[in-house]
Amino acid sequence: MTLKAVLFDFNGVIINDEPVHEKLIEEILLAENLRPQGGEFQRFCLGRSDRACLRDILNHRGRVVNETYLTQLIDRKAKAYTLQLEAIEELPLFPGLEELISQIRAQHLKLAVVSGAIRQEIELVLTRTNLAPYFCVIVGGDDISTSKPEPDGYLLAVERLNQLYSELDLKPAECLAIEDTPAGIQAAKRAGIQVVAVAHTYPLHMLQRQANWVVDYLNDLELERVQQLFVQKVPQRQA
Repeated sequence: MTLKAVLFDFNGVIINDEPVHEKLIEEILLAENLRPQGGEFQRFCLGRSDRACLRDILNHRGRVVNETYLTQLIDRKAKAYTLQLEAIEELPLFPGLEELISQIRAQHLKLAVVSGAIRQEIELVLTRTNLAPYFCVIVGGDDISTSKPEPDGYLLAVERLNQLYSELDLKPAECLAIEDTPAGIQAAKRAGIQVVAVAHTYPLHMLQRQANWVVDYLNDLELERVQQLFVQKVPQRQA
């Protein structure tokens, strides 16, 4: 198999904004008269969509909420996220990101984002950091009805890349995912995609048994070496 596309997770891979999201989730809980609990964000939210995160936290607290109300909470959080980012002069992109994107583009590989974050948030960050032109496909949490670790987001990204570039004839096995959480790694592997895990959010030793490759930082990722090893591995889609 030849590597043809690199699919990036967003929060925790492109931008270091998990503390912002945790704060906003805590504010929603407080508005619901619920006191935030330690470890809750890590358990229910990391690597997952806002909808899945909020639904599971509220259910865990004994609250049953309908989809309409969940949408209202997500919209409220999205507005607060925009305000938070407007107050930040330089957005906290992870070191090595722009250099890695340059390497990928030099190899004429396609780039996409596959994330549980909603499209509005992804586009806001990519536009402000001048990275938007490099990502030809974005799959956000509001593009699908499921959340990682389900593979739907990755499969939709492959489908959309083929719609844009029919000559590419892209297969999941010809993609590489860059993830930072177990849920994200599992989603990519279920789609039949090999994964580089970056230890931005979880310690390297926790990710080693789950991903095909693991690095501490984005600038540790040797793309040429991955490409050489890539042809030797043909992943099977997992159930």
